[in-house]
Formats: sequence, C-alpha cells, structure tokens
Amino acid sequence: MPSQKVLEQKQQLVADVTERVKNSVTGLLVSYEGINVADDTKLRKDLREAGVKYTVIKNTLLERAFENTGMSELNVHLAGTTALATSDEDYAAAARILCGFADKSKTFEVKGGYLDGEVIGMDKIDALAKLPSRDILLANVLGAFQAPVASFARAIQAIVDKGGVENCAKAEAPAEEAAATEAAAE
Repeated sequence: MPSQKVLEQKQQLVADVTERVKNSVTGLLVSYEGINVADDTKLRKDLREAGVKYTVIKNTLLERAFENTGMSELNVHLAGTTALATSDEDYAAAARILCGFADKSKTFEVKGGYLDGEVIGMDKIDALAKLPSRDILLANVLGAFQAPVASFARAIQAIVDKGGVENCAKAEAPAEEAAATEAAAE
C-alpha cells in the first residue's frame, strides 16, 4: 500500500493532468516505444517550439484524468508506453509534428486524441496533420486581403507612368473612336 505522501502526489498529478486536458484545445496520445534519445530530443524540441506540451504519464493516472474530463473513451488507448501532447492554442501543431514523426518511424505511433473536449479518431487526426501551420494560414489570409490593394496600387502607378488621368483619357479616346468608326462602317 502506498504511503499517504505518495498517494497525495499521485492525486495532485491527476488533478494537474485533468486541468491540462480541460484547458487545452487539442491533445494526442502516442506510443513512443523504440525511439532513440536523439530522435526524442529533436521531437521534444519541435513540439516545444510549436507551443505543445509533451509528457510521459503513467496510464493509470491518464485514465483517472480522462474520467474526470468526461473523455474516458480514450482509455482504450492506454496500454504500453504512452505520452500526452497537448496544445492550448494551435489545433494542428501536435498532429502535424507527431504524425510526421510517426510516418518516419517504425515503432512510434499516434494512438488517439481529442479536439475541444471531444474524442476524435485517426481520420480527423490525419486531417489536422495536413493543415498548414498557423503562420502559413495567416500569410495566406493576409495575401488575400492585400491582393485588391496591390491591384489598385498597380493601376494608380500605370496612370502616373502615362502622365496622369488626362493623358490616360486621351490615350483611350482614339481607341474608342476607332471602335465607333468600325461599328458605323458595318
């Protein structure tokens, strides 16, 4: 029987993991079996840079935490070596990094996960992994917003290059007259 001190430490760990899961937007369970220290170090660095918390946690503690959060369906994945990766802001970062690592590894695998408090399957995890990073998505949105402004700026520059609005109107007038003359000739 564990001592009272050990029991209190485990209860605190369960409470901490429960809060972590509740406060995260996404989380993934992985089996990290068979990866070497160098790969594990690189993986942890990539996850940390993306704002993802990655921790090896005992399955029994995870089981209790998932029961506390109403996601006990994840307990079927709690066998063997298990690590939990959670993100408080970026929905796709953990999936992108961990699925990419799993594709290159023979033993590392993503077991399951959750998104906004709901358990998701591997199909949704794979879809999340294929999403571009937040920075790339923001750049695409910014580019879409800038496109009309850039077109307008090019049009203004063309007017300035032709010597102003009056010269542009004079340049267009002969073309309009020629079109009118052709139409009258028909």
